[in-house]
Amino acid sequence: MGRRIVTATMLPGMPDTVGGQPAKADVPPPARTLDEAIQRSHDIIGEALDRYPIIARQALVSGGNDSTVLAHLVRGYLDSSPDDGMVHVNTGIGIEDTRQYVRDTAAAWGLPLRELHPRDSYEDLVLGKVIARTGPNAGRRQVWLGFPGPAGHKVMYRRLKDEPLQRNRATILGGKSGRTRKVLYLAGMRWGESDRRFRNAEEIDPQGGIVWCSPIVHFTNAQMTEYKRRFMLPRNEVTDHLHMSAECLCGSYAKPGELDEIEFFYPRTAYRIRSLEQKAADLGITNCKWGRKPAGSSTIKPGTVAGRLCSSCPAPREGQTDLFQVWADQGLMSTDAARALAAQTAPTVAGPPCASGTPDTGRAA
Repeated sequence: MGRRIVTATMLPGMPDTVGGQPAKADVPPPARTLDEAIQRSHDIIGEALDRYPIIARQALVSGGNDSTVLAHLVRGYLDSSPDDGMVHVNTGIGIEDTRQYVRDTAAAWGLPLRELHPRDSYEDLVLGKVIARTGPNAGRRQVWLGFPGPAGHKVMYRRLKDEPLQRNRATILGGKSGRTRKVLYLAGMRWGESDRRFRNAEEIDPQGGIVWCSPIVHFTNAQMTEYKRRFMLPRNEVTDHLHMSAECLCGSYAKPGELDEIEFFYPRTAYRIRSLEQKAADLGITNCKWGRKPAGSSTIKPGTVAGRLCSSCPAPREGQTDLFQVWADQGLMSTDAARALAAQTAPTVAGPPCASGTPDTGRAA
């Protein structure tokens, strides 16, 4: 059974610590007050700036509450070059309210914002319109077909999030070697955020021309709560409704009934997804249901990293998130009510094909 993540109450000046030793940490993190945790964040950033030839500093902001804390804490570092500022990856399959929240927050804090877009749209990926450009299948095979399940998350992450960030990095470096010029990506990964982060997050992680830095990696849930309260940070209403920023709704790890919840609060977004389901069905694509694990999909190995910027995606071995149980754990509903709702909304794991036609493999090229 994995660690249970609990948000605790924290009094001002109370020290708190991460519950254990992260796999990539040299020693267990010490108990820290919020002020000490903030100072440690600045030390981490200072170490990255001292160790590497950084020419641009960018805070990666999803629109979630953690990324808001990150952007607020590092905002003083984002004015050393024309390429500094906040960065938001607009995956094209998210809730527009989150995009607007990021834009409004950047404007309120006087920070420049780069809104990146993937070269290949989510719709084109699902409908099989994206053909491999490199490798042995270049020009011959689709990189994906149908809605993804857990096995398809890697493809979706690479196409929708990583590709825009890599292209952004290449634009800034201008073809120069990553040995002499690097972009500092400040991200909001935390050890206390999830079991997957606990296993894989680290403070500074160089990768070619990018230096990934997680200044708040040591922040506990209680410290995050105190930070937001102390500095009266804005909240994204989407996170209050759905308990996630929903900047990417690829559906790889969707829980049973999630699309119905999205439809309740954001019917326009749900309509887009259901319209895409119909397009996939009309084309005879087997995996034409969003959020459903495709039949015969491969098993994900335990410990596989879903993606640096996918904080709400569970570790693959943990299966799909049971958000009803999360709400019960947070006291938002009774355990009995959570079980009843889960039973009512649970779909079959792998339903029959949506329409007749040539079946797809549902796998990456």
